[in-house]
Amino acid sequence: MTGNLARAEPTFSPPMPMRTIDGPAAWRGRDFKDAGAFTHELTGGEIAEIDVAVRAVIDRRIDHIAIDRGNFPLPRLGERLTHIRDDVLLGGRGFIVFRGLPVERYSMEQAAAAFLGIGAYFGKPVSQNGKGHILGHVKDLGRSVNDPTARIYQTTHKQTFHTDSVDIVGLLCLKTAKAGGLSRIVSSISLYNDMFRRRPDLAAVLFEPFCFDRRGEIPAGKKGWYETPIFHWHAGELSVIYGNRYYIQSAQRFADAPRLTAQQIEALDLFDALANDPSNYLDIEFKPGDIQLIHNHVTLHDRTDYEDWPEPARRRHLLRLWLCPPNGRPLPPAFTDRYGGTEIGNRGGIMVPGVKLVTPMEAC
Repeated sequence: MTGNLARAEPTFSPPMPMRTIDGPAAWRGRDFKDAGAFTHELTGGEIAEIDVAVRAVIDRRIDHIAIDRGNFPLPRLGERLTHIRDDVLLGGRGFIVFRGLPVERYSMEQAAAAFLGIGAYFGKPVSQNGKGHILGHVKDLGRSVNDPTARIYQTTHKQTFHTDSVDIVGLLCLKTAKAGGLSRIVSSISLYNDMFRRRPDLAAVLFEPFCFDRRGEIPAGKKGWYETPIFHWHAGELSVIYGNRYYIQSAQRFADAPRLTAQQIEALDLFDALANDPSNYLDIEFKPGDIQLIHNHVTLHDRTDYEDWPEPARRRHLLRLWLCPPNGRPLPPAFTDRYGGTEIGNRGGIMVPGVKLVTPMEAC
């Protein structure tokens, strides 16, 4: 399609901070010499607390969708998790890896209970797709990245750097691929800083709206695409949304979506180039039992492509949670279209009319 559709003057784009942003969230991958700098190894005592809580959920036949802090007590670990949520994720560098959950001796129901129970100390789980799944399965389902209704996590294809539609995203590794499938993260605050130093004119472009494809998961009364800036300056903090480059490009399939301008493409190209600079990103090798938690507003995540095992029982499999914390940061109105609102503790997720929330025990 050729030609330009008129773009309405943005009414919700906040002013751009005319400076770089300091703090622990402005890190670079080269800052971390070893995984111990961002990893918490679960102790024997902490695993014992999790085991007791998991056993109670199973024995009492508590529905997985009902798991919360009240019925998944972690007397000592819970206090540590709350501290990590507040000081490391929301108020610090924006990511952490927990290592050592004994998934090799857990059934799927037990692993899901452990993950949902630990996740409850970080926030309320919300729906991750149009099927109402609050427990996601990141697994190759044979989908094509070129399918406009497919999500890239359903393939073996490399993802591009992106954020999810919630404050915190968590991943639990059950099984690893034969090769590849590394988790790759980058500080979106550092990306802004670099753009501001190099090309403040292009940094300013990312404070203006871009169109993103909803990939067929459309809330009531909404279009197949939504529009939001990538950079948001609000309440003294920079928050970043990046639905991913694929979804920006595929939004152009909609006739009523404004066409990308040459300057927008140049700004996206610089943003992507900086994100994919090996000195900026951090690769994390998942091991079975690892839990990775990321604060979406300050951290982008990606995944390298991978080769899976031929045997179905051995194939790469992660569980995922989208979590809404009770003490998240203030967000501007521009987040409403993607998050369903901006109320702290009650936002995020993908809600499609008539869909009931569920916790599936297998990928579907």
